[in-house]
Parts: sequence; C-alpha cells; structure tokens
Amino acid sequence: MIPTLRTQTFLGRQLRRATALVAAAATALVGVTAPASAQTPRGMPVIRDAEIEGLLRDYMAPIFKAAGINEGVVEITIINSKEFNAFVADGRRIFVNIGTLMEAKTPNEVIGVLAHETGHIVGGHLARLRQRLDQAQTMSIVAMLLGIGAAAGAVATSRPGDNAGGAVAGAVMAPQEAIRRSLLSYQRGEEQAADRSAISYLNKSGQSAKGMLTTFQRFESQIAFSKRFIDPYAQSHPMPADRIANLQDLAKKSPYYDKLDPPALQARHDMMRAKLYGFTDTPQGVGRRYPPSDMSLPARYARAIASYRSSPIDSAAAQIDDLIRAQPNNPWFHELKGQAYLENGRPAQAVPELRKALSLAPGATPIRTMLGQAMNAGGGKGGDAVAELTRATARDPKNAEGFRQLAIALAKKNKIPEADLASAQAAFAEGDYGTARQIANRAKAGFKTGTPNWLKADDIATYTPQKMN
Repeated sequence: MIPTLRTQTFLGRQLRRATALVAAAATALVGVTAPASAQTPRGMPVIRDAEIEGLLRDYMAPIFKAAGINEGVVEITIINSKEFNAFVADGRRIFVNIGTLMEAKTPNEVIGVLAHETGHIVGGHLARLRQRLDQAQTMSIVAMLLGIGAAAGAVATSRPGDNAGGAVAGAVMAPQEAIRRSLLSYQRGEEQAADRSAISYLNKSGQSAKGMLTTFQRFESQIAFSKRFIDPYAQSHPMPADRIANLQDLAKKSPYYDKLDPPALQARHDMMRAKLYGFTDTPQGVGRRYPPSDMSLPARYARAIASYRSSPIDSAAAQIDDLIRAQPNNPWFHELKGQAYLENGRPAQAVPELRKALSLAPGATPIRTMLGQAMNAGGGKGGDAVAELTRATARDPKNAEGFRQLAIALAKKNKIPEADLASAQAAFAEGDYGTARQIANRAKAGFKTGTPNWLKADDIATYTPQKMN
C-alpha cells in the first residue's frame, strides 16, 4: 500500500533522523581509535620533547622488530591529556597521552600499551573497521527501508488515536541499535586480537606481559563501583575483568613473566614521569609528590622544573646546576637550564646551555629549534639562527614551531618571500591548509617560476587534503 503524502513526509523526517544517528554512532566508533583527520588537527595539544620521544622510541624498538615493522615507519605522538589512553590514527601513527606515561610506574606498563596499539597497526584493524562502517551504512539503509515498509502499512491501516507515530519510530530505529551493537561487538573482537598480538610481540622480544595485566587491573579498580550499571555489549572495548581473564593464563605461561625492566630503563622512566609532573602539575602538587625530603634525582628534577615555572630564575638555576653536577653529560639538564633562561627573558644565557645540550644530543630537533628561538630573541651573537632552524626543519618537516621561528629569522634578514614560505610550511605542518595556501600563493609571487622555493610554495598552494572515508 502506498503511503499518503503526509506519511511520506513524516517517514522522510524519521529516515533523516535515523541516518544522522547512525552517522553519529559511526563517528563515535571511529573516534575511539582515530582522530578525524590524518594530520594532527590544529590546536591539538601535542607535546614535543626530545627526552621523552627518545625514550618512547627505545621502548618501541624491540616491539617493532618483533612485529616486523621497520624502525622509523611508525611515529609516536605525545598528547597533553592526563587521561590514561593511547590510540592509532592509521598505519603510521600511535598517539599516547601523557596520563599514560605519568600513571604507569614501570616501562613495562607503557610498553604493553604500545604493543597493543602495534597489534592494531599490524592487524589492519582501522582499515577493516572502516569497511565494516561502510557495510553498516548499507545495512542500515536496507534495515530502515524494511522498517519503513512495515511501518507504512501500519500507518496506512491505523485508526485515529492509534500510536502509529511511535510504532514508526520504533520500526525505523530498532534495527539501528542492532547494527550499532554488531559494530561494537566487532570492535571488541579486534581489541582482543590486539591484546593477543601484544603478548606475542612481548614474548618475541623477551619482555613480560605483566605490565598489560597491571593496566587492565587499574581499569578494573576504576570502574569497580560503576560496572554494575555498564552494559558490556554497548562498549567498544572488552570489560577489563574479561581482558584479564582472557590474557592472564597466556601471560603467565611466558618464561619472561617475572622479568623486570632493566634498571637503567626504569631510571629513565622515573625521570620522564618527574619531568611531566614538574611541567604539568602545580608547584604544590609537585611538592606533595616529591617532597624536599626526597633527594632522588627524579624528585630533584621535578622540583627544579616546578621552581623555574613559579620562582625567581636564579633560585631555579641553582637547582638545575645541582642536577648538572650530578650528571654533567645529561643533555636534558642543560636543555632545561637553557629553556628556563629563555622563558625568563635571558636568551643570551640560554644559547650556550642549549648549544651544550645539542652537542650531547645532536639529533634532538626540539633542542635545535629552541636554540634558534633563543637566537631570534636576541641571543644570537656568533651564530646563525637561519642555519640552525633550516637544519631543524629539514630533519623534521612537521616541525611547525621550527618553521615559525625560521620565518622570523628570515624576516630579520629581509628575505620576505622565504619568510612567507616558512610561514606557509608552519601552517601546513599544523594542518591549517587554508592559511597555508594563502601564504604560499603570496610567497610564489616572490620567486622565479620553476625554482626550488617556487615549487615548494606551489606544492602547498595546490595541495588538497585527502578525505578519510
């Protein structure tokens, strides 16, 4: 029976509403494991720190080797969020929150989390999830049409006063819940597969899976009082207790289960946590976590960082000097002193400390970028900020801050087209393609057609970002 015009209009609204809800659910599902763009979104609180990035690379090296991933193919990006979380964006990026690094008491806990994310990458889970979402969209349309067909007959034969509208809404929306739960079930299966892959990589690399269990036990204790209200079939991840049950026997069968992290690696982990607490917590919070009675190196590191952020620079510099006396060849202590001077308006004093740090860690792009910034700020006697920043951005083409500082250095030399190109590259690295195109077109006008700089500007001006399906 053909519905009336009024019924068609009503059904059209229901169909649009149902489709929007399915799209929203699909977006939410993808959002569990991937940001909306392949590029780091503009404004995302990304942290760049050479010390932490180097430590995470060392954590991942044996995992990547066990998984058959070439070193350098997958990037690790640090997100300034205190939630315990990590996720993959595609086959080339792992994002890890600082909350994961701060809460994990051992390297093994972080390594287990990153091994799990590696399992997603090797398993191609994101690509398959997108395929499932595409299938779900097709299924949802068919299901809705079937629901509409049934509802249309109900509406056409209903009598005045019957709740035909509610019947239609129920007929249209009921299949969507089944589809959503099907997708969630599929994703839970992928999470379990990634867990098993992670244990395989840990075994191959001679490491313990105990850190993974510790992480799931933490999650289990966090939801202990609310799990009776949680529908396990409406979650994108298995419940922590289920994950523990599925993995405990497998983890404990490993000959490496009781193996501890090397002391040197644990020491670096403790320093990383102290650094993050020093920079992100209040001075009072740092004092409670690392009281003056604690004279360990991590505690002194955290207090020195908190001091330079909240106290006169000379007091902080004295604390940092104490760290340098303990480890004269630690590049991160010299970097910290240079950063403290720079951020307190003493760029001339920052430059030698940053040069020393760079001599001890020559591949540390963030330090070289900060050195260029200090030189731009007036501490550049006897050096060339353009040369330093050119090296920094050549080594790391996604170094937005490096390109911004390079633009300043070039503008000071009255190289305006080159400065515009660097500004365009900074915007491009941040994913602000509209601004990047605008500035790149302006830069092109200052270069001879076909020259290397013109081609770089033209590449940015004509770039069209790919849409993720």
